[in-house]
Amino acid sequence: MGIEIEKYLNFPVLLICFLLITSLIFIFPALKMIVLGAILAYLVRPVAFKIQSKLKFSSVSILIAMVIVLIPLIALVGYISYELSSVASTMLASSSTADINESILKLITYLHIDVNPNEISQSIISSFETIASYVMNYGVSFLGKFANLTLDLFILVCSVFYFVRDGDNCLNFIKSFVPEGSVEFFDKTVDNIKDVLKSIFYGHFLTAVIIGIFGCIGYSILGYPFGIFLGVLTGILQLIPIFGPWPIYWTLFFIDALSGNYPRAIMVLLFGFFLSTIDMYIRPALSSHYADIHPLILLVGFLAGPLVYGIVGFIVGPLILGITYTVLDSYRKEYLMRVE
Repeated sequence: MGIEIEKYLNFPVLLICFLLITSLIFIFPALKMIVLGAILAYLVRPVAFKIQSKLKFSSVSILIAMVIVLIPLIALVGYISYELSSVASTMLASSSTADINESILKLITYLHIDVNPNEISQSIISSFETIASYVMNYGVSFLGKFANLTLDLFILVCSVFYFVRDGDNCLNFIKSFVPEGSVEFFDKTVDNIKDVLKSIFYGHFLTAVIIGIFGCIGYSILGYPFGIFLGVLTGILQLIPIFGPWPIYWTLFFIDALSGNYPRAIMVLLFGFFLSTIDMYIRPALSSHYADIHPLILLVGFLAGPLVYGIVGFIVGPLILGITYTVLDSYRKEYLMRVE
């Protein structure tokens, strides 16, 4: 036994363990951006290789591919910011206490509820003021963290670039340490990771895009002034399992009900139920083609990920849990069932 321990716990192994732990401590603050960079690199690689087949310059091809992949995201952020400013200015220009009181009075009269409309309007105005104050405070704190955000973005961009360019070399380097008897298991694990990535992308992000498109069309047909913007918000909320599209259509329902537009209130509620229902069919249909992972595992990943990694956790959380599940399942099939 002593010989075995001395064989594996020699000086080079101890030195390597010490250096790995020390390195992990140093890179831990940037680890989430490195992991996210590796994930995004998986999406950028096919685009970069297609461009490289015509351009012949790998670094330039990767940079062009990164820009192509990031353009929709940048455009989405810019569009949301523009529409939010338009919505805020419209609400400030058209809303007043008298308008709110009148809308509430109509709803109370229709429902035959014995409440004071002034109290309700004051509560609504107070809620708006609280939300506005929270947004302002968050904006100030966000500006205070601008330096850290810039560093994170720089690390993310560099990670994406080098993982796209040298990802195969990195994978081969790790594979060189795998014992010969476990190479097949390692290859299957890599394939499982790719399947989990495809499952998350197609099963969740593509589902959100489809629901968002339906939302844009539906809200525009119903005559809402910011129909496309509402559809975009619906698609974004669809990415968050605890939310989904219901905050949008329930808010529109109450706004229409308060303003006396009861037919549209009923129609938007039915449309919202339609959006929530088709999600139950689209998501499993897309996800099941790539990785057979129980929905609860991904749900826990989506909910717990942001608590650990912030907004990046919406991707990293389900990815880590999904990979863990598939690796355990592969190990069970490769070793445990073979022994039995």
